[in-house]
Amino acid sequence: MDQVSSPSPARVHDADTAPLRVALAGMVALAVAMGIGRFAFTPLLPMMLHDGVVDIATGSWLATANYAGYLAGALLYMALPWLGRRLGAVPGNAALARGGLVATVLLTGVLAFPWPASWPLLRFLAGVASALVFLGTANWCMGQLARLGRPQLAGLIFCGPGLGIVVTGLPTGAMVAAGWSAAAGWATFAALAALLCAGIWQVLRGGEAQGNPAGPSAAASLPAPAAQRALHAVAYGLAGLGYIVTATFLPVIARSALPAGSVWPDLFWPVFGAGVALGAFLSTRIALHRDRRWLLAGAYLLQAVGIALGLLWPGPAGFALGSLLLGLPFTAITFFALQEARHQWPQAGAGFTGLLTALYGIGQIAGPPMAAALLAHAGSRAQGFDWALGVAGSVLVLGAALYAFMAWRWKK
Repeated sequence: MDQVSSPSPARVHDADTAPLRVALAGMVALAVAMGIGRFAFTPLLPMMLHDGVVDIATGSWLATANYAGYLAGALLYMALPWLGRRLGAVPGNAALARGGLVATVLLTGVLAFPWPASWPLLRFLAGVASALVFLGTANWCMGQLARLGRPQLAGLIFCGPGLGIVVTGLPTGAMVAAGWSAAAGWATFAALAALLCAGIWQVLRGGEAQGNPAGPSAAASLPAPAAQRALHAVAYGLAGLGYIVTATFLPVIARSALPAGSVWPDLFWPVFGAGVALGAFLSTRIALHRDRRWLLAGAYLLQAVGIALGLLWPGPAGFALGSLLLGLPFTAITFFALQEARHQWPQAGAGFTGLLTALYGIGQIAGPPMAAALLAHAGSRAQGFDWALGVAGSVLVLGAALYAFMAWRWKK
């Protein structure tokens, strides 16, 4: 009589832990690409100002170069299907993520060298790399998790940027106290990025998920009206402008508003990062049947309130609570927006998610020059930042109104 073989305990364990390994690898990849490759610039900017290697205007343009690179990376990702048809093959999502992570480590490390003429190009290329890692990792992980039957774990991926912000934000206070230069900070973060990449490299070597990552039901559904898709893309782009002024200049704004020597300015950015990670985790607890458009509207308003607190209550408590409220919905907005994109136009794949990311990148590009222009025309630095934050908060309110209109006009 034939015996039916049962799976070995090791294989059962691997099957049980595979979704968690994928989600955690995605989380670490985004921590490197976003938390270090993009946002380490924010806590290091005051150190660069102190070292005299940049001024506010130059810092604004370096931030803009990074956001322009992010836009270019999103456009490149959008073009991948077209390139694939003409070249015969293009790298898969996992390969894009790995290549972008290697570039992030190298580009972060080179910023430690005293070559200021190269910094705009380096920040541009870092933006390209971060966009490719973000889109490649998000789409690869969401596809793998759908294939493994655990799509709800995708929210963990988006904890990565927040954790990366905490990991880069907290040490900068100690660096300042120890008299470190910004160059030493860049070198340290490059080494940290390399260490984190080594830990997830084997997981990201996994194959591509077959079929539509959103699942069979989404693949069979009809796309949403073109007008709704257009509004969704525009509203998501507004989020890029809405958050970027605070995300770029938060430590500088806090130092301008608080007494000299206060330890608080070095803590607000890690508080923002902790809020990002917490919000991404909480997003995994929200039922899949909830209308993502209403969730997005609420998230935009929460960020607007966080910005308003910094304007109306410019003290340690106001900045701390405002940083937390700005961070809570930060990557949850991206998670919900990608889910809504897959619902509205499941057949579009990389094209629609790339378009959303490109418009988000345009919003980010507009933020720092806008702030620099307002600073140049204001009577004081504090007044200029107040104007810039007021514009950012108003943009977020407009985005919330667009999502509320979509939910009212096109009911599910």
